[in-house]
Amino acid sequence: MRFLRTERTDSVQTIWLDNPPYNFLTEEVMGELLELLHTLDADPGVRAVVLTSAVEGVFVSHYSVAEILAGVQAAPITLGPRTASAALLASKIADRVPGGAAGLAQAGAGGVANLRRYHEVCAVMRGSSTVFIAALNGRALGGGCELALACDIRLMADGPFEIGQPEILVGIIPGGGGTQMLTRVVGAARALELCLEGAPITPREALDIGLVHRLVEPADLLDEARTTAARLAKRSPTAVAGIKHAVYEGGSTSLEKGLRIEQTQFLTAASTPSAKHAMATYLADIEETIAKGGDISEFVAAKLPDWIAGTKVEFTE
Repeated sequence: MRFLRTERTDSVQTIWLDNPPYNFLTEEVMGELLELLHTLDADPGVRAVVLTSAVEGVFVSHYSVAEILAGVQAAPITLGPRTASAALLASKIADRVPGGAAGLAQAGAGGVANLRRYHEVCAVMRGSSTVFIAALNGRALGGGCELALACDIRLMADGPFEIGQPEILVGIIPGGGGTQMLTRVVGAARALELCLEGAPITPREALDIGLVHRLVEPADLLDEARTTAARLAKRSPTAVAGIKHAVYEGGSTSLEKGLRIEQTQFLTAASTPSAKHAMATYLADIEETIAKGGDISEFVAAKLPDWIAGTKVEFTE
């Protein structure tokens, strides 16, 4: 791979984006990433992925503006909402026809395919039973912020870095899911402000509004991300997939439908042999604590940390 570096440690895969000096996302970068993600998704041995950058001080500057401009300049007409929707549909159909994608590119619609590829990358990450952790070691703007939003957990280096959605400054809008994921993560009011202003915010501000989960000293970021990944890799993949599906899919629909999704995923996870064994072990732990004269508070203090660390039972499904 030309733009990605990888390393596997037990069930944790680390991916470094490596397109110096600015780590722009491009058609080739996203193509490599999508191919790798499909491979990892088919490997049950990979339970967690850390996504970071090989470029010091930069996670992703943004998607290549040169590629976006080339894609829209090649378009023969200005697209309204209806024609844009038709172009997306044509791109999907072209995927099923031999040579269709190449034909669309020659017709000036290659940018549509690139947009769809970006969304496919994010969809694979959100739909996977693997936990994705973004280790933001620097600037994360535009497509970089959106790629981070496609991860389940976001850790960011505490320093003079920027994160945000500046697309409006050049007359466009976030195209990689920024408007939708930001709304779900930080709320409509904050999402509107970030997207309309276009001004980046600091890591500390990102933490304050919930855009990132934790700030870490730059030198400790990768270790912290890998430690988190190793811990979450011990969770049941069925339960991980169920939680992600309930949050990402259920959270974007009505409460009634969301609760139905949650109930379905609960029953699916609870019926696995690993979950049955874990629940029985958990009850035995509590009974042992009570038999020794303790109570639930003592169990929480003495034994719950092992459950959190994932060392009490092994989940195989």
